[in-house]
Formats: sequence, C-alpha cells, structure tokens
Amino acid sequence: MTGIATAFRALAATAAALLAVTVTAPVAHAKPEPGAPGEFVSLRSVDPTIIQEMRYPTVHDFVGEPVDGYRQSLCILTRPAAEALHRAQLRLLRQGYSLKVYDCYRPQRAVDHFVRWAKDLDDERMKGEFYPRVDKTRLFADGYIAEKSGHSRGSTVDLTLVRLPALPTRPYRPGDKLVPCYAPKGERFPDNSVDMGTGFDCFDTLSHTDDPRIRGVQRANRQFLKRTLTEAGFVNLAEEWWHYTFQPETFPDTYFDFPVARRSVAGH
Repeated sequence: MTGIATAFRALAATAAALLAVTVTAPVAHAKPEPGAPGEFVSLRSVDPTIIQEMRYPTVHDFVGEPVDGYRQSLCILTRPAAEALHRAQLRLLRQGYSLKVYDCYRPQRAVDHFVRWAKDLDDERMKGEFYPRVDKTRLFADGYIAEKSGHSRGSTVDLTLVRLPALPTRPYRPGDKLVPCYAPKGERFPDNSVDMGTGFDCFDTLSHTDDPRIRGVQRANRQFLKRTLTEAGFVNLAEEWWHYTFQPETFPDTYFDFPVARRSVAGH
C-alpha cells in the first residue's frame, strides 16, 4: 500500500503543477490587424459628393461573393489621390457630371482571394456577366488576374461618370439573370453611369480604353473621363477604361494589407 500511496501522491503533485502552469500562463490574444498609415484617408472625408458604389463588399462582382478584407463599403485612398479626385469632381460638377468609384485601395488579402478564385476552375458562377468570352484557364495569362495589384499601394481607383441628377439603381439580387458585360447598356445590369461600352470589370478586349470597336457616344464618354482625370494627374491603364493611378504615387513600392474599414483610417 505504501508504494500505491506514494504513486498517488506523485500524480497529485504533477496535476497540481500542471494546473498552476495553466492558471498562470499568459492568455494568447489575437494579433491586432494593421491600421492604415497616416497618408491614407477616407475619400468621403475629402469629397462627400463623389458617388461610391463599392462592388467588392457585395456579391455583385466577378467572384460572386464579398471579397476578403472589405469590411465596409468605403473608398480609402492616399490623400494626394483623394485630393486630385476632388479637383476633378469640382470641374465635373460644373458640367453636370459626377465621378462614381467602384474600387479604391485594395488589401493584399483581397488580391489573394482573386488568385484563389481564379485557380478554382469549377467556380464560374458569374462567368455569364463578367467574362463570357474568356476561358477561365486564361485569366492569368491574359492579364485579368495577377498576384499583385497597384490598388494595394493606395493611389489607384476604378471609376466612371454619372450624369446628374444621379438616378437610383436597384441592388443586385443573387440569382438575377446574368447578361454579358459588353451587351448594349439597356440590356446589362442597371448602372446609373454614362454608357462606356462595357460594364465595370468586364474581362474582354472591348474594355481597352481605345479599342477601335468602341465608337460614337461610348468613345466620347471614355475620352471625356480620360481627359478629365489626366488633367488631374492620373494615368489610365490602357486595358481597362475604368482604371486610373495618381502620379507620383505616395507608396510606389509598398503593397498594404490593412482592411477596408472606417477604423483603419480613424483620425486621419
């Protein structure tokens, strides 16, 4: 019995020691998410008149679901880019137009989400609208998806023009019939923007800003947007009529990953 008692005493001592370690061990806390550097601002704090229709916090985008990192429907940009948009907006308002932004700063985790989606060849739920003529196996090779995006540097914006007064547009409902993004404007999903020849995020060569097949009013609208933003210091990406980067960039070599949320720029 003495040996058994000794064994029990040893087990009890071990249990007590383990309990002490458990009680006194520091509690692990989730790593706080990064905030934005002070050079970043909410566009609304610089110009509340610019219309915001942020697509990636919604299900109406080419992946068909909210994109990682978009916590709120909010345009965040570096201050110089936001102030340049403000200057362009002042000119446009005098002519009866407004800018409308679809996407601004984009966290790296969102880009990673795009990459994962592009590699999942079975997920084509939004193909009928956003890339009806592109085989999903070609998204990387054709330049529609990449592992890095200039948006993550904070001075790039996707945008269009709206004729004032801006008409309301109904929200997208999952299950809505998908119409090709290059269909005539009256057939595409409703957008209160002027007719640019394709919808936003249309994976098609018709989205090239100077595609010769885009003529008449559509071409004039693209050139009007390009001229206005060029004069404000932006440079267009030739493959996307909606894509502009303010130059010089505040962070030309840095790709950020703070979430799109009001707290990321609180106090800026």
